[in-house]
Amino acid sequence: MELLHRFNKNLEKIEVSLIRQFDQSISDVPGILKLTLGEPDFTTPEHIKEAAKAAIDANQSHYTGMSGLLELRQAASQFVKERYNLDYHPDNEILVTIGATEALSATLTAILEPGDTVLLPAPAYPGYEPIANLVGAEIVEIDTRANNFVLTPEMLEEAILAQGDKLKAVLLNYPTNPTGVTYSREQIKAFADVLKKYLVFVVSDEVYSELSYTEEGHVSIAEYLPEQTILINGLSKSHAMTGWRLGFIFAKAALCAELIKSHQYLVTAASTISQFAAVEALTEGKDDALPMCVEYIKRRDYIIDKMTALGFEIIKPTGAFYIFAKIPESYNQDSFRFCQDFARQQAVAIIPGIAFGKYGEGYVRLSYAASMETISAAMARLEQFLATYGR
Repeated sequence: MELLHRFNKNLEKIEVSLIRQFDQSISDVPGILKLTLGEPDFTTPEHIKEAAKAAIDANQSHYTGMSGLLELRQAASQFVKERYNLDYHPDNEILVTIGATEALSATLTAILEPGDTVLLPAPAYPGYEPIANLVGAEIVEIDTRANNFVLTPEMLEEAILAQGDKLKAVLLNYPTNPTGVTYSREQIKAFADVLKKYLVFVVSDEVYSELSYTEEGHVSIAEYLPEQTILINGLSKSHAMTGWRLGFIFAKAALCAELIKSHQYLVTAASTISQFAAVEALTEGKDDALPMCVEYIKRRDYIIDKMTALGFEIIKPTGAFYIFAKIPESYNQDSFRFCQDFARQQAVAIIPGIAFGKYGEGYVRLSYAASMETISAAMARLEQFLATYGR
């Protein structure tokens, strides 16, 4: 078509996610077990569903304001204060978004311009780079493999200095997808000490914050760097509400006043029914993630024991619900091929590490947001696969 050459040229930099490509390539395998999805296998708690039903019955079917339902912003403000010691005023420092994905889109399109660079510790969730590319900016990855996927202040500062004036933002995600790495208070404070020296935005995707398995719990960088941080969060992971599409941007008033400009023209406002459900989630359901965490830890430890015995190298994740495992050296390190062969020979789907960028090659990601029955069967099939797979 003649019109094709008139699209935004930056679309040429964007391809269908390798995760989706892989899923399509094995979708015809009968009865396949999937350890691929980045969403809880739990259902949304009943009391949250009841709150949504009540909102429907009360004819709450109209737009909220662009920032979202005030009652929800008040609940979100109180939640992050209690959980993470953060101070955000519900009137002008919180935006309700359509999931964390829209929060990221609204944020990155608001702050980035052509020629800007964004630093991102890698391997990383593949959804960030396309947003940056679409506005003409570039993601620059920080390779964390040599330090067991843990970013250090020294790595961060070296990368900042290398980018110079082109650098507009540093994008953090922790607990991290795909590695499950998270950071202690001491580590977060050290990052903040570096970042406060530079005029850069800190976009912190903390959507897995309630799935942190360390004794001290999640520590937000916004506690130490509130004036620079744009904090992204949501209810998809914490309350098993992926389909409700409910997220948040937390930022100081001056930043929020700019961010709402991109947010409002992307979506107008989040679903009103979802917002009423979210009020319930953040008040009566503020501890809903706790029983999920107990189950996730059991699953994590089971998989680590099984895969380690099979020769995989695994850095024990301290958050989220993913295992990022090194393919044993005696096998082909082409992660896409490895996962395709596993799917076709044993009907189990896991995600190739290359889907998370070049620094993920040679690894595979498994989601333990699946039942123990499914996980147990998948581990048995993995053992059978390795016993016959060509080395």
